[in-house]
Amino acid sequence: MKLPRGFVASGVRAGIRKKRPDLGLILAEEGASAAAVFTRNKFQAAPVLLSKSALKKSGGRVKAVVVNAGCANAVTGNEGLAAAKRVRTRTAELVRCDENEVFLASTGVIGVVLPDNKVRTSLPDAVNRLSSGGIDAFSHAILTTDVGPKVAQATFTLGGKRGRLVGVAKGAGMIHPNMATMLAFVMTDANVAPVTLQRALRSSVDQSFNAISVDGDTSTNDCVLLLASGKLGNESRADLADFQRALDAVCRELAWMIVRDGEGATRVMEIEVHGAKSERDARLAAHAVATSPLVKTALHGGDPNWGRILAAVGRSGARFSIKRVSLSAGPITLVRDGQPAPYREKDAARVFSRERVPLRVDLGAGNARAVVLASDLGHDYVSLNADYRS
Repeated sequence: MKLPRGFVASGVRAGIRKKRPDLGLILAEEGASAAAVFTRNKFQAAPVLLSKSALKKSGGRVKAVVVNAGCANAVTGNEGLAAAKRVRTRTAELVRCDENEVFLASTGVIGVVLPDNKVRTSLPDAVNRLSSGGIDAFSHAILTTDVGPKVAQATFTLGGKRGRLVGVAKGAGMIHPNMATMLAFVMTDANVAPVTLQRALRSSVDQSFNAISVDGDTSTNDCVLLLASGKLGNESRADLADFQRALDAVCRELAWMIVRDGEGATRVMEIEVHGAKSERDARLAAHAVATSPLVKTALHGGDPNWGRILAAVGRSGARFSIKRVSLSAGPITLVRDGQPAPYREKDAARVFSRERVPLRVDLGAGNARAVVLASDLGHDYVSLNADYRS
């Protein structure tokens, strides 16, 4: 897959991780308009703090994106900030741009200072390997516990011209909606101003990366970055409807890949909550189901133990009358108006044994809705995270 016009990328091994590439670089050759959303975790990593500040100072312009795996550089105080700044300075020197046009992102173990000398020493190699087809190398270089890379693309029409979007993400653990829940980078050749990009990205994130959960934990390093090179040459005031559609599609596909690749995951439940009094109520109910260990372990076993689902909805804080609640799994109605509905256990078990399990909760209280994707929780999740640092 090639990147949209105006972008090149690469991935190399800096030696932070054992025997795996761990340093990715994206270059917007002539700079790009940028928009981003960041984690709301109070322990924000050094690259998050620096990148947020840089975007404000540059007026939403980015030329280089440097991503390392193997070290989150989070909760590392002034020493971690200094290490990140040294990487930023070296990158700016190599690609000849202002330091505030360098966007940093890190992923890996929390509480360890970035070995920035390894990164700075490897950056020239990353620059030399830049190419329009470098997205594959980049997608591998940013992984941690992911089974494999996550890349998606879409096309759109903007101002009568055909453009492209390419997105790449990483994430498998420490995944829970609270802005975004991993690292994701989306590039397009569209000509869109930073403030407009920010609105478009926020809309897409809310229905994709903010609507997934693997384990209920929000990372210290989460960010989603959207870059627009302007190479399409469209009028800046062109109708963005088709661009938004394509951006939504790319973000949703990447979000699905993250949940399906959840650490130890074997299946995904798609929780649709309808009939809520407000969107907040719908989200409360959906997230309660998505993060319930009891629901997630039952899902892992393919067990249609729907009592756990309703128990989660009942403690969620959403407003509703239990006499109006209904629950179904695919075509099987399990509960109707607060009472068990007649169904065959083997039919329900067949639905719960699918790779993608559709659950629909109708609160019977209004017209608001929410959709959340969540993975199951099994033995491999415990094994992966018990041995993560070793």
